[in-house]
Amino acid sequence: MLIVHPLPEMVYDIPAAGTGGPVLVCKVDAAMLRLFRSFLPKEERFFHLFARHSQTVMQGAEALQGMLKGGEETPFFCQRVSQLENDADGITREVLTAVRRTFITPFDRVDIKNLITSMDDAIDQMQQTAKAVVLFEVRSFEPPMREIGTLIVECANLVHRALPLLESISNNVAMLMAITEELGKLEGRVDDLHDIGLKELFLKHRNANAMDFIVGVEIYDHLEKVADRFDDVANEISSIVIEQV
Repeated sequence: MLIVHPLPEMVYDIPAAGTGGPVLVCKVDAAMLRLFRSFLPKEERFFHLFARHSQTVMQGAEALQGMLKGGEETPFFCQRVSQLENDADGITREVLTAVRRTFITPFDRVDIKNLITSMDDAIDQMQQTAKAVVLFEVRSFEPPMREIGTLIVECANLVHRALPLLESISNNVAMLMAITEELGKLEGRVDDLHDIGLKELFLKHRNANAMDFIVGVEIYDHLEKVADRFDDVANEISSIVIEQV
């Protein structure tokens, strides 16, 4: 009797009861295991859930960008970000439930969990940014903050483009790796804007209201963390690609 153990990827050759034969243990080649899985029916709803989640994250990024324009509509966009974050949480729960209940998954269960969690962390951090804006009643934002908002929208769009490509990884390796590389570059640009913004903030407020400086630093830090979470998504996608090819 052959039993495929899902974690160490081992095959155990267990003799029939009463035969007294030895138990043989051998490793399954990773390529053979992927080939074996390719012949089994897969649960395709994961890609639908990924698409729904990435669409929600993209809408959250656009709402965040709207918030950073400032003005009287700022509270509306903050509320919009929070609602979308709640929607994303619901989709994440659907994915995690499907992981537990599905026999054959498109790729490793841990990878699915890590991918959806990293995506959810991105919109969670957007909500944290919106919460800070509401808490401190911010209605105007520095130019580098608005630039970061634009880059965050670009990050969300790239993730939304990448996820459907995971349905056929072998045919989309180059495109997937190009997208993850671009996400890394965008995160680097956000880091630069974060540093520039802090410097400008200090020069603007060093002889004025210290509270405005503190609030500005808080918002910059939240925005930088949003970009960091998208970089985490890129790393998860890269890991999946490397394991599957």
